[in-house]
Amino acid sequence: MPTPCRQYTDEFKQEAVRLVREAGRPIAQVARDLEIAERRFYRRRVAQQAAESHGPQSVTRAELARLQRENQRLRQERDFLRRAATFFAREST
Repeated sequence: MPTPCRQYTDEFKQEAVRLVREAGRPIAQVARDLEIAERRFYRRRVAQQAAESHGPQSVTRAELARLQRENQRLRQERDFLRRAATFFAREST
């Protein structure tokens, strides 16, 4: 029977989820073996999957936003130089 109100370290939780993923053992069996409530396992697995799926995306989004700002700045500089080149080309003729 799972022990209620037991505190687990993050390492313990990660190792438990790894047992399910890599060993291919059913969550119910691992939960019984480690004396963890199944519902905690599901919550932890969902939280871990969310962290893994959002982690790289947030970095990618931040990088994308930075590149878009840089692209906009470079376009403005390019347009300014085009106008300046046109202006000075008219002055020299």
